[in-house]
Amino acid sequence: MKILTFDVEEWFHILDHESTREEEKWASFDYRLDKNIDKVLEILDRNNQKATFFCLGWLTKNHAHIVKRLDDLGYEIATHSNLHQLVYEQKIKEFEEDLVTSINRLQDVTGKKIRAYRAPGFSLREENRWVFDILLNNGIEIDCSIFPAKRDHGGFERFGAEKPVRIAANNGIIKEFPMSLDEVLMKKIVFAGGGYFRLLPYSVIRYFMQKTEYSMSYFHPHDFDDGRPILHDLPLRKKFKASVGLKGALCKLEKLIQDFEFIDLAEADRRVQWDQTEIIALPERRCCERIDRQAEQMRTKIV
Repeated sequence: MKILTFDVEEWFHILDHESTREEEKWASFDYRLDKNIDKVLEILDRNNQKATFFCLGWLTKNHAHIVKRLDDLGYEIATHSNLHQLVYEQKIKEFEEDLVTSINRLQDVTGKKIRAYRAPGFSLREENRWVFDILLNNGIEIDCSIFPAKRDHGGFERFGAEKPVRIAANNGIIKEFPMSLDEVLMKKIVFAGGGYFRLLPYSVIRYFMQKTEYSMSYFHPHDFDDGRPILHDLPLRKKFKASVGLKGALCKLEKLIQDFEFIDLAEADRRVQWDQTEIIALPERRCCERIDRQAEQMRTKIV
């Protein structure tokens, strides 16, 4: 099972960087999403390929036509949060308000229920397991936020699964499609998305893809923008990650789609025999009463 997903955000949605942190600063950057989405959609159309698009709720303010276009073309829309902030820096109430805003905005554009969520930068850490209760409280059925290894922005090293599982939280069960990993020089990496996809030769990516039954990919429209601006105040490491492999990435993506059978998240959900999957218990008991109280306050405010 190989799942094709895209995180739809602008090139300047850079995590953990001061000059791009606040929404008020984003208006000063050039918008490049339209032409980058065009590139992705041309390849998907040419290869008759389905995919799931994790969209920021913020897009509906400036790029609502993109969300509407994706939906009109039959692609599954999921949420990637509203303002693309690191989860582990958010308080419970702050996270829930951002989530609810994203869900409402995307549902207003598509007229369809938002069922799935992915945290920005996979920034869900073990201490933020309360997130699953918030997701369930707000109708999210599927999560794709778990990165089961160490990483810069989060990482759930002790999660214990790199395949679809069920997570038991305080108030129910949520389906989890974690990231799939492989190892290079004793380091766990995601080879089907992001910087490593752009960096690694296609032969290496193909080798990793052939040897795994389950693969969760994640790409961004700006991964295929060879004219992408690079901010002068980025640290050297981030400049390298932002610029490496941009020129060849689009061809590499098309080769990947042609060489392997990919499905979207909705089809993957249908294929998984959930009653036979492992259940991982992640209750956050010390937060349970606070989450329930805040959820009730949110419902009262909405009513």
